[in-house]
Amino acid sequence: PVQLVESGGGSVQSGGSLRLSCAASGLNASSACMGWYRQALGKEREEVAAIYGDRDPTYGDSVQGRFTISRDNAKNTVYLQMYSLKPEDTAMYYCAADPCVDYEGIYYTLRMKMRLHDFGYWGQGTQVTVSS
Repeated sequence: PVQLVESGGGSVQSGGSLRLSCAASGLNASSACMGWYRQALGKEREEVAAIYGDRDPTYGDSVQGRFTISRDNAKNTVYLQMYSLKPEDTAMYYCAADPCVDYEGIYYTLRMKMRLHDFGYWGQGTQVTVSS
């Protein structure tokens, strides 16, 4: 079975940084669409970032320029590096994955999947709390 395990969450002050990890098993993260989402208490789940292979990643509007998604194929792990954290970044962060096929238009497929939350596998989440 596919399993996604997030780690790296914690408490940080405004302006600080954190790096989240998503270790995947049962699925080759280097050939799958991988995404990060977050959900704050009382709010809807929000897209954060997504990546496929070595193609350009895509980001949600609220984190563009502050967060970076990357992968380590050898470790079958996807990361979310978060800089300049704000209190409004406080949320449970979830890793997501879905099999994808590489083709010329994969970037647009990835972006659409991210916006539609179209991922078949989800992790349990890791909490990020940013204090002012």
